[in-house]
Amino acid sequence: MSYTRKIAHNTIVQIAGKGVSTVIGVIVIGMLTRYLGAAGFGQYTTIMAFLQLFGVLVDLGLYVILVKKMSEPGVDEKSIVSNIFTLRLISAIIFLGVAPVAVLFFPYAAAVKWGVLITTLSFLGITLNQALSGVFQKHLRMDKVVIAEVIGRFVLIGATWIAIRQDLGLLWVMGAVVAGSAVNFFLTFWYSRQFVHITLAFNMRVWREVVRDTWPIALSIAFNLIYFKADTIILSLYHSEADVGVYGAASKVLEVLVTFPAMFAGLVLPLLTAAWVAADREKFQRVLSKSLDAMLMVALPLIVGTWFVAQPVMDLIAPEFHDSAAILRILIVATSIIFVGNVFGNTVVALNRQKTMMWLYLAVALIALAGYLLVIPSYNYFGAAWVRVGAEFLITVSAVAVVLGVTRVKMPLAVLWKTLVSCAVMAGTLWAARPVGWVVSAAIGAAVYLGLMVLLRGLSRETIREVVRIK
Repeated sequence: MSYTRKIAHNTIVQIAGKGVSTVIGVIVIGMLTRYLGAAGFGQYTTIMAFLQLFGVLVDLGLYVILVKKMSEPGVDEKSIVSNIFTLRLISAIIFLGVAPVAVLFFPYAAAVKWGVLITTLSFLGITLNQALSGVFQKHLRMDKVVIAEVIGRFVLIGATWIAIRQDLGLLWVMGAVVAGSAVNFFLTFWYSRQFVHITLAFNMRVWREVVRDTWPIALSIAFNLIYFKADTIILSLYHSEADVGVYGAASKVLEVLVTFPAMFAGLVLPLLTAAWVAADREKFQRVLSKSLDAMLMVALPLIVGTWFVAQPVMDLIAPEFHDSAAILRILIVATSIIFVGNVFGNTVVALNRQKTMMWLYLAVALIALAGYLLVIPSYNYFGAAWVRVGAEFLITVSAVAVVLGVTRVKMPLAVLWKTLVSCAVMAGTLWAARPVGWVVSAAIGAAVYLGLMVLLRGLSRETIREVVRIK
């Protein structure tokens, strides 16, 4: 099976699973916005954003390093996976343990502070789960991760329904989040044992090697979280919980989407690493070019489609959250930029240029933080959304500059122009099809886009046949 087909099959499995997870996630958001109201959902959003700050710190870049090291020839998989898993567990206990203490110093309601304490357990499961995902990325068996995630999502929606049905309040809702994450982690751990037997390991030599490779990534992630989550925290300090709820409703829809490019880039990273180490420039350029084409073909129509369906979608999910549709239209631009940025961000790791990228992350983080502090007090969630767009653009441009500067590869733009033409026709179709309802018009628009991409050979018949042919 070719690498195109392997990646495509794993990506399709993830898309299918992520589709189910997205539907469940959107249903849960709809349930919570109706049950909690704008102010209550603002508290929920603040809890999640606060813990995500610490959750990103826990990562330490270990997931990316795990995928990279498992792609190196002659690696002892059991040793590297067990040591990185142990290192992730210890970092999770340290950093997540600080969160319930740190939140005491913020001017939040008691429910938010108790919610952070409870939901810390959920983030412990999430961070350990991310470490294990590298095993499945390496073996191209992401179907196992998808199964665990979908089952965890069903537990989440079931537990949330019980909490709402019994009118148990916000803290029991957070308990439902913990239950879903716990089931997801335990299933993923069970499946991982089919590929490698993971134990707690304390090999200091391996730890030193991992820390040596990961510290630039860890700092980059720390800088990254400043512009990725500081918007919600700063918004919660300057504006009402209801305003945070409006911003959070749109943000939650997009947080589900950004997991897709991260997973796709994780599948591509081993191929890029192997090609670069082997000095196979032709394969390296081919993999990078195809990856960029794939992300552009998803990201650009995503912007167009969202601009047309944002209002009915947010009316369905959060009918009383005014301005959430306008926020969604802005944040979808940032999300689409992330699709492209993840490809080049992971390529930076394959090239071992983490240290160079670290300083660029710092520069963008400082610019974004200054932007949030200057804009949010006066322009509320609209200011936060546009600063996020600017930050994602600067990060992506920086990663592209590093990759192209080091590799000197050329990136063909033929697919980009075909995608833009197809998106333009799709936009016209969506506008003309408005009277038939947003669901039907969205389906027609997607069909027109895909048909044009095939007609213009942006999506070739050969690639489609290769993807769908299964041995």
